[in-house]
Amino acid sequence: MSRIGKAPITLPKGVKAVVSGNLVKIEGPKGKLERVCRPEIQAEVKEEEGAQVLTFQRNSDSKDARAFHGMERALASNMVQGCHEGFEKILDVNGVGYKAEMKGKDINLGLGYSHDIQFKVPDGVKASILKEGRDVAVKLESCDKQLLGQVAAQIRSLRPPEPYKGKGVKYRDEVIRRKAGKAGK
Repeated sequence: MSRIGKAPITLPKGVKAVVSGNLVKIEGPKGKLERVCRPEIQAEVKEEEGAQVLTFQRNSDSKDARAFHGMERALASNMVQGCHEGFEKILDVNGVGYKAEMKGKDINLGLGYSHDIQFKVPDGVKASILKEGRDVAVKLESCDKQLLGQVAAQIRSLRPPEPYKGKGVKYRDEVIRRKAGKAGK
């Protein structure tokens, strides 16, 4: 049995879970999320010791059911955490003349190209600009971890950090391996 899959998810105060068939709906103070579970996995909401608990069981012992058991539980755990606390990612914009600013709900990025890039932030993600002295960073917040990671990756791909000067867009906790430039005579 999957060690991760058999662990129950205790729902914190203010978070509700509803299971109907294969559809799992989580609702909390930060938002609402829903997901259709794989047909090999059954979700169930129980009442234990005064708290709601979400558990996952697999229908059979097939290879697919074993493979997806822990994954479904981990995705539901991320949904619970996102609806309760939310997730955030911070992207640093490094480089001379590189800038980021909000234009309504969109992000206007100046990344060294001949034109500025208008990035449309999808629904479900909240963006803001952090200015710390000369440094500029883009802060993204969402209750959906998968959507948040996808949006952050799309912004980073507009100008990935380069290894010589470190210019570009990088995650705040990302470490860039720097290279030495040309050796002089």
